Amino acid sequence: MSGRAAWLRAGSSWRYLLTLYTVACLIEAMFLGQMGAFTPLYLPRLGIAPQDVAGWTGAIVSISGLVGLPFLPFWGALADRYARQPVLVRAFVMHLLAGIIALLAANIWLFLLARAVMSLSMGITGLMLTTLSERVPPSRTGLAFAILNSATPVGEFLGLVLGGRVVDLWGFRTLLAIDSALMLGVVLALTFGYHDDFKGTGQGSLVRMALGSVGLIWASRRLRVLFPALFLLFAGWMLANTYVPLVVIRLYNGADVGTTTGLVIAGGGLATALCGPLFGTLADRRGHWRVLLASACLSVLLWPLPALTGDILSFGIAWALVNGTVAGTFTLSFNVLADSTTPEARGRVMIFSYLPVVSGQAIGPALGSFVTQISLFAVFPLAAGLTAIGIAAMLLANRQQVGGAPERVNGQGLNPG
Repeated sequence: MSGRAAWLRAGSSWRYLLTLYTVACLIEAMFLGQMGAFTPLYLPRLGIAPQDVAGWTGAIVSISGLVGLPFLPFWGALADRYARQPVLVRAFVMHLLAGIIALLAANIWLFLLARAVMSLSMGITGLMLTTLSERVPPSRTGLAFAILNSATPVGEFLGLVLGGRVVDLWGFRTLLAIDSALMLGVVLALTFGYHDDFKGTGQGSLVRMALGSVGLIWASRRLRVLFPALFLLFAGWMLANTYVPLVVIRLYNGADVGTTTGLVIAGGGLATALCGPLFGTLADRRGHWRVLLASACLSVLLWPLPALTGDILSFGIAWALVNGTVAGTFTLSFNVLADSTTPEARGRVMIFSYLPVVSGQAIGPALGSFVTQISLFAVFPLAAGLTAIGIAAMLLANRQQVGGAPERVNGQGLNPG
């Protein structure tokens, strides 16, 4: 067997591809987590006054999220028309460019540009899962998807624990340089490290294909209600996530603020890694909708806890509890969304699976820019209120039909009671 043939055979192995995708998602999660956690610590070095850091933190997250939203329908259309692999590589090229721009940024506007470029990386999870589903044996699909999805919480945990120490010792720019080097390695690996046999149709208008994907959502009564409901359910989560680093700065008076910030947020990520499989197991037995609604109600009760703490240890514990619960609820949203569409349309709908969270990331922090003027801790009761409204909207979505027939989950009707 020639070297080229051996390489192609290895690149077609589902185990190899799963490993490659998992490592790529791990590094992406490290980068995203570090940018979110350590940006508030870095803003004063870009000329932002301490009293304006909270407002700028929310504005950066909101503006950068809004930039990427209009492009989301086009990534799936590009992949369908041409090929998946280049569209997948595109996302990590955007991360690489964002890291370089942030590294070189000498003012807040260039740094904001870097964060906006990051938002052009959306739409990769659906492409990875679709490609894996075509290669992984049916008996191993669940395992493969679980391994890939575990890369995000593990990457966030490692990135924050290690990144916080780097920030304290050598500064945020050193961390950005390391992230950029890792992202370059991912771009090269995804470009030359495997061969994707999928070929797009090469036909049709990209605009028409993108609008067609949006039309699938609009044509479904269930999805028309479900997407806004999921947005409300998780907008509070995105709101609180944005301001947790500032709460840590407020409560912690030591020198290693980067390390402490990383550990607190990493604790929330560790709780996510524990709650996700637990909630998933319960959902398989009791029904996706039932467990999602129950865990969402639990999160409403937990949201005020961080606002009642007065020291960094109790805040870290409270944040781990609420973040793990909400993140576990979020993992179930994929199942609920998949169950709420027909098999024929599922792939094109699932490309929008992160739309509610991305929208919440744009709108939630914008609300935070106002409420933090009252109190930094006000974001937590506001998150509880948004989640409660989201639960009401989810109950309304649950009453809608899919394809003219009541939706069923695990052989049972969707009524959570």
